Amino acid sequence: MAELAQLEDPKAREVNERRGDDHGVNLGKLRAVAKRLKTQQELARRLWQTEDTAARLLALLICRPRAFERHELDVMLREARAPKVHDWLVNYVVKKNPHAEELRVAWFADPDPVVASAGWALTTERVTKKPEGLDLAGLLDVIEAEMRDAPDRLQWAMNHCLAQIGIDHAEHRARALGIGERLQVLKDYPTSPGCTSPFAPIWITEMVRRQHDS
Repeated sequence: MAELAQLEDPKAREVNERRGDDHGVNLGKLRAVAKRLKTQQELARRLWQTEDTAARLLALLICRPRAFERHELDVMLREARAPKVHDWLVNYVVKKNPHAEELRVAWFADPDPVVASAGWALTTERVTKKPEGLDLAGLLDVIEAEMRDAPDRLQWAMNHCLAQIGIDHAEHRARALGIGERLQVLKDYPTSPGCTSPFAPIWITEMVRRQHDS
């Protein structure tokens, strides 16, 4: 914790806090600490218990994803209120855990929109990698009905799912594009030069073009 405190950078904190992340540690430096520590599950658990955002990010880099029980991950997700902690927990840990599918189903239907956004993120992973058994048309129905008025984090996760359905499944592409055009979600999102807009019709069209060009 003392080492993490020494890595605190006021400029990094200012940038991070604009995104809702209450820490001031450069993520490159944090990864360097994790590389030195290597995998240490017990230390990861202790760092998580500090409730400090930088410590929790470090914990997610040095933990053993498959070692967590389902209930532990459920508790951790509900505690993870900083967006970066939430994002890393889902992507670096839950996706590699044997309980990922059970958690996907449970979280997807959760009344807490932040928890539900994790269920959508795991669903998007399946849309791309293992779509068998998913009702893609049904997912589009939910997105069409609920995405426009969903809270920010849930809306973002639904929009990502919409885009991946359009990118990866040609038979649903026209409908995905149509939903994106009608709802206009993230149409005006500021996008850096060289980056693809998260507005689903632009995102889908660009990624499909790249697939055809490659």
